[in-house]
Formats: sequence, structure tokens, C-alpha cells
Amino acid sequence: MKNKLTNIILLIALTSTTALLAGFKETDKLLVQAKKEAGEMKPQKLKKMLDNEDAVVVLDIRESEQRSEGEIYADESYAITRGNLEFEILNKVKNKDAIIVTYCRGGSRGALAAQTLQNLGYKNATNLKGGLKGWAKAGYPIETGLGVVILTKEEDE
Repeated sequence: MKNKLTNIILLIALTSTTALLAGFKETDKLLVQAKKEAGEMKPQKLKKMLDNEDAVVVLDIRESEQRSEGEIYADESYAITRGNLEFEILNKVKNKDAIIVTYCRGGSRGALAAQTLQNLGYKNATNLKGGLKGWAKAGYPIETGLGVVILTKEEDE
């Protein structure tokens, strides 16, 4: 029952969001450009890299209050808000050749963050397609304060 409740709470938190950056022509154009420049990595590829223990930096750029939704576990991960990215990343990740995968809740701010990282000289920065929502929908684990959660679809009885 506890796991079911945890899954329901997480699913509601991840799916009840509004697209804060979408809906305006100008913003949509910026997002298209950011995704084009930085590219997007599918959750399946990131999961494979993490399982293989490949060298990858996972960068959570959500606001601190959003981190209670959970996070993607990686050996090398950082939480730097989108607003502080330019000021903190150079101290955290010195290797400009590192593979960096940014994520936010849905993928928009992550795309802008990956584009910014590339503009700062990080050659292998990209965004996680669909953000944390895409990761969860793919059935991959999310670490929360309640433990590790994996969203599952229940069969109708």
C-alpha cells in the first residue's frame, strides 16, 4: 500500500505541472533552437550509460522545491538551479569534454541549460528528452525521500 501511495503521489506531482516556458511563439522558438543546438538524449540511452558505469555527469537544474519530486541517481550528479548555472558549473565540472546530461521536470529548462553549457565550452552537453517525467514514464527509478520509486501501470481488473 505504501509503494502504491508513493507511486500515485509521484505520478500526480510529475503530471500535474504546467509548461511554464511553452505557449508563446518567442519562447517556443528559443526552445526549438536550444534543442537543435544541444540535442536530446533519450532516457533509454542515459539509463544504459548509467548501468554501464560510463563517465557521465547528470545535472539537475530544477528549483530546490521541485527536487522533492525525486532525482535521477548517478555516480556524478549535481543540483544547480537554472538561474545559478552560469555561476556554479565552472567550479563543479572542470572537464569541458565531459558528457553532461541536464534535466528538469519536463525538458524545456534542461534544453536551455544544455545550450548554455555548450556556449560555455562544454562540448558534450545535452538534455534528457522529456526530463524527469520522461525518465519516470520510461519506468526508470527515481530516488525520493521515501526511497526509490518506479512508476508502474496497473492493469484494469
